[in-house]
Amino acid sequence: MGSSAVSAVRRARHAYRASGADRPWGDPLPAHDVAMEGYFWRFTDPGTGRVVIALNGVNRAADGHWATLGLAAHPHGFLRTVVHPNGHASSTGLGAFAGDSFHGMSEGLRVDLGTDARLDVTVTHPTPWPRRAVGGSSVFQAVPGLNQYWHPWLLGGAAHGRAVVGDQTWDLDGWAVYAEKNWGKGGFPESWWWGQAQGFADPSVCVAFAGGDVTAGPLRTTVTALVVLLPGGRLLRLGDPVVSPVRAEVTDERWLLRGRSARWRVEVEGTGSLDHAHVLPVPLPAERRNVPGAIEHLGATMRVRVWRLGRLVWEGESHVAALEHGGIDRARAEIERRGHGPHVVDAAPHR
Repeated sequence: MGSSAVSAVRRARHAYRASGADRPWGDPLPAHDVAMEGYFWRFTDPGTGRVVIALNGVNRAADGHWATLGLAAHPHGFLRTVVHPNGHASSTGLGAFAGDSFHGMSEGLRVDLGTDARLDVTVTHPTPWPRRAVGGSSVFQAVPGLNQYWHPWLLGGAAHGRAVVGDQTWDLDGWAVYAEKNWGKGGFPESWWWGQAQGFADPSVCVAFAGGDVTAGPLRTTVTALVVLLPGGRLLRLGDPVVSPVRAEVTDERWLLRGRSARWRVEVEGTGSLDHAHVLPVPLPAERRNVPGAIEHLGATMRVRVWRLGRLVWEGESHVAALEHGGIDRARAEIERRGHGPHVVDAAPHR
């Protein structure tokens, strides 16, 4: 193959990945440089019921990249979000950055959104997503130009560090760790739902799901991906529309998922009260601003049951689950119900 042909192949591969897609057996962790590349970490302590989340959405506007940053805690009720003028996502591995305010990599995370909103954590004993042909988005991972892709790249680990949330400082040593990324050509979809839980009786178990309206040109469908890391390390991933479909019934306070394949059947039921939910921002990448977009419960209840060939093989319940129902109009309605919008999106000074 001549040099011109090699160059053409390289350009084609670059264009394919820049559409948001990853070929089978590819690595979804490096940045695709689409409109939004989001990074999310969650730390839970089942013994106390405490939860801390951190997020960085690296967004692309016409004049460069900027970032949506956030730090929240439960049951403290604390939330700090920032529109940062600079954002950067690594093109060689897992990495999300925003000046001195956010530095996230696979081995740890530092967040500084003010003297009362800080996080400094390292991660040991990680349980990474196993190398498979596809990631969390299943076969849709290979479809170019989708508005949203999802990949839970860290299904467990141990935190070491501390968090400052408002007037409290929490020691995070030994807390469970989960992390994921999502990305797409237009930011977030019009409607979506999501959930994640650790804190089951078996601490090795991790459950995560993500669904919503998926579009690519004329293609429009609704898809839910469901991942269950069972005791012993077996990973189930349902959500292929033909061979392992997942049906979802979702409200702002209840999530019900039913998924099945030839051998497996999984049911997930989640519940949470709006009175204790956060309203998180979502970015409008081209406009360099955030808007309220996601109702998120950080200390909800999730019940999970798994059958193999009709026999119940595992069931568990977590009271430190995260459950989210997204949609800009829905989140704005919740702000109006509460009557205190500024509490929800607090634009702290950036650095």
